[in-house]
Amino acid sequence: MRPLDQQTILITGATGGLGRALVHRAARHGMTVLAHGRDEQRLRALALEVEEATGTSIDTVVADLSDLREVDRLAAGVVDTYDELHVLVNNAGVGFGAPGSGREVSADGIELRFAVNHLAAYRLAARLATLLEVSAPARIVQVASAGQLALDPEDPLTEHGYDGVTAYRRAKLAQVMATYDLAGDLVGTGVSVTALHPATFMDTTMVRDAGQEPATTVEEGLDATWRLVAEEALDGVSGVYFDGQREGVTDPQADDPAARAWVRELSDRLIAGALTSR
Repeated sequence: MRPLDQQTILITGATGGLGRALVHRAARHGMTVLAHGRDEQRLRALALEVEEATGTSIDTVVADLSDLREVDRLAAGVVDTYDELHVLVNNAGVGFGAPGSGREVSADGIELRFAVNHLAAYRLAARLATLLEVSAPARIVQVASAGQLALDPEDPLTEHGYDGVTAYRRAKLAQVMATYDLAGDLVGTGVSVTALHPATFMDTTMVRDAGQEPATTVEEGLDATWRLVAEEALDGVSGVYFDGQREGVTDPQADDPAARAWVRELSDRLIAGALTSR
């Protein structure tokens, strides 16, 4: 791998929690940082905060990842602006939601957690794969979760018996399944793809908004994520899911090639429909 101060990293969901901490650490190590968020004011505050803390300027980009056209716009902007991209961290996500809250859909009419936690990351990685390949060695890190639940072929988008926890867990498993598929697609390119559960119920707004008591610190999750970004010993490690800093065990559906093919077809169909319907 290249020295960190010669690498460019894109971090989605960068204005709070794990993403914010990751921006700070990457900047301290001299990486060229592109921080994504959906709120321009919060991004400006983050950039000022990082510059004051590290003496390093970061780049920022605004996009609403619940809108797949915005995902494409983000990817196109990165390709147009940067000659190289060495690390993509798909960190942005939607949590369980407030207890008892109803089903939400994205700008494209897709169940919100599936749209943001899985489809946006899947689409962004696909659109940036060529740039990552020409920048290789490069890494894609998917911030997933140990809270996984097999997708129901009869109701993959949780239209019946909805609750936010079920929808979140299904989306996070889909994200891990996509990690395995993308790793296979990129064999021989010098681009590795890994997924991880950074830590359980970190002390973040997402966790507190879901009515959960924080169980771990953001720092713990940061250390696990940073390892996949920067650890030289992980060069070439791809298609692996980590639970913290150890290799983890996924829901069995992730290891089923037929199930992965079905989820991939569903994902591609939803994306194509979203991009042609408006």
